[in-house]
Amino acid sequence: MSVRRATESDVDAIVRLVYELADYERALPECHLTAEQLLAALFGDSPKLFAHVAEVDGQVVGCALWFLNFSTWRGTHGIYLEDLVVRPTARGQGLGKALLTELARECVRNGYHRLEWSVLDWNEPAIGFYKSLGAVPLDEWTVYRLTDDALTALGT
Repeated sequence: MSVRRATESDVDAIVRLVYELADYERALPECHLTAEQLLAALFGDSPKLFAHVAEVDGQVVGCALWFLNFSTWRGTHGIYLEDLVVRPTARGQGLGKALLTELARECVRNGYHRLEWSVLDWNEPAIGFYKSLGAVPLDEWTVYRLTDDALTALGT
């Protein structure tokens, strides 16, 4: 088992993992990610998205996709974890913890003061896992999102 920064050769495997996550989260029709999009986002001229992968026996079985955010209250950047995925067949080996540990190290090395993510309120296995690591839910915050027609209407 190992965790490392993703390379261009990992893109197809990461896309598959993202689709598996979308299916698990009951949102597969909403997932439109292509390998070309992910390749450009991770390895284009000015990447704003970053990824780590978890491997077992040379096969990518997990990934963490993340980007930098900024806390005006702390005055520092932080990491926002967009997706954390470990294939069901590879769970229970510590891969999710290893991926989060690597992101925590990234924060510590760079002076970032937050590592944040969202989790669906029905995803009890994930919630239990995150709490076991010391993560706390921000119950007083509600996420809002603009997409599709509403985003276009506001932006034009």
